[in-house]
Amino acid sequence: MQNILSSWFVQGMVKATGDMWLKGWDERNGGNVSLRLLAEEVAPFHHEFAADPRCVELTQPAPGLANCWFLVTGSGKFFRNVPLDPADSLALLQVDERGLSYKIHWGLINGGLPTSELASHFQSHAVRKTLTNGHDRVIMHCHATNFMALSYVVSLDEARFTRLLWEGSTECLVVFPDGVGIVSWMVPGTDGIGAATAEKMQSHSLVMWPFHGIFGAGPTLDETFGLIDTAEKSSEVVVKVLSMGGIRQTISRAQLIDLGKRFAVEPWQAALDVEAAGVA
Repeated sequence: MQNILSSWFVQGMVKATGDMWLKGWDERNGGNVSLRLLAEEVAPFHHEFAADPRCVELTQPAPGLANCWFLVTGSGKFFRNVPLDPADSLALLQVDERGLSYKIHWGLINGGLPTSELASHFQSHAVRKTLTNGHDRVIMHCHATNFMALSYVVSLDEARFTRLLWEGSTECLVVFPDGVGIVSWMVPGTDGIGAATAEKMQSHSLVMWPFHGIFGAGPTLDETFGLIDTAEKSSEVVVKVLSMGGIRQTISRAQLIDLGKRFAVEPWQAALDVEAAGVA
């Protein structure tokens, strides 16, 4: 029989959370990740499931995720410890047939609950599942250092901030041509911030939580990690440029358009129409 600890999805979560810790994005129990799984991917491991799984009511109904399976990080769990004991730090759960509750079938062996941001994850999952015809299966939240730092000093205008990151690293427009959405500061772990984030996820695969961190959506753990890593690298470049006296020359609008054509992506028009990124 196959062992769930050696499954691609548990090993993938171990790799992603370990790398996020090493990047410095997830201090203490900061950050959370959820991966939507297909029933056939989970089926070989039913023999390891709890005989009497705990049932937890959702704070916000999720009918669009009815019967869906998820592997998620646990509330209060330190990412640095996930590779040491995945069965303590992760939870495999299934949403019920009406989207009103979920059952924990594996993981959290020492007690606890899935991430406190589960409502935010589920609201964004529902949006991305519909928007991408099921292609996007990962929601990832972390405290990417430089990305977060910029929220204190640059305009929190979505188009201008997107343009700033596009100009900070040539690959950014190719990796996230749909730009960065920005929500107002809100108390984390609430249905309100989940709803606001999900609304932005209708148009953007990256969402900034000012003074807090970043939310990213993608088809795989690797793709979503890479999406955030790319935005964070550009943010680091911009932070260094600002510390050296500011932008003197940059990628032009015409060059950004050429870049989109070369890699067959359609840049977000509002960000293209910004005259210059700047920091005002």
